[in-house]
Parts: sequence; C-alpha cells; structure tokens
Amino acid sequence: MQKLTTFLMFEGRAEEAIRFYISLFKNSEIKDLKKYGKEGPGKEGSILHATFSLNGQEFMAIDSYVKHAFTFTPSVSIYVQCESEEELTTLANKLGENGQVLMPLDNYGFSQKFTWVNDRFGVSWQLNLA
Repeated sequence: MQKLTTFLMFEGRAEEAIRFYISLFKNSEIKDLKKYGKEGPGKEGSILHATFSLNGQEFMAIDSYVKHAFTFTPSVSIYVQCESEEELTTLANKLGENGQVLMPLDNYGFSQKFTWVNDRFGVSWQLNLA
C-alpha cells in the first residue's frame, strides 16, 4: 500500500519550524531527526532529514543546502479543521505572527470562520472552523 506524506523543504530553519509546529498541535512529536555533520554537504547542524507528526498526521522535512529559485507557495497549503473558535483564533494568531495574512479571519460564505495565513517560514495554512 502506498503512503502519502507531506514533505517540506526549508533553507536552514527546518528544526525551528518543526519545533514551533509541534508546540501548536496536540498529539504531535518529532519521530526522527538527522542532522548534517562537519562533513556536510549541508551546514553542520542543519536538518538532513526529519519525520514528525502534527495531531497524528505525518510530515517530513529537510534543510536544502542547495539554493533554489523557488520556495513555498500558497497554492499548496496545510488545511486544518479546528474544533472550536478558540482553537482557530489561537492557531491563526500564532501561525500568522511575523507571517502574512492572505485572508483575514472572517465569514466567507463557505465557512462561518476561516482564515488563510503564511507563517514566518513561508508555509501556507488554511484554518477553518468545523
């Protein structure tokens, strides 16, 4: 059986992002974290490969040592069904801090409470009240 996993490529801030994300979602943990050593090719201490879960959903991440002409884009986002207004507001505030609000928290017809933010790492999040 195939397994599908969201894979996030950072450029030097993967561990910071992972630790931030797992602090926001219950039932979250770092499952595996491998770092580059002195021998490289990435910067020593940066993430060679990580596996982590957010509320039971598995993700993978790396720090790319290669500079690319692209980064994260809102055309791909992580969609979160929040169970309460408090949860939605808390996540919106924390994820949006030092990031960018693409759609402010509001009623958009398709949802009574919805917001879309890019976090400070560039990852895009859609937050919806279930």
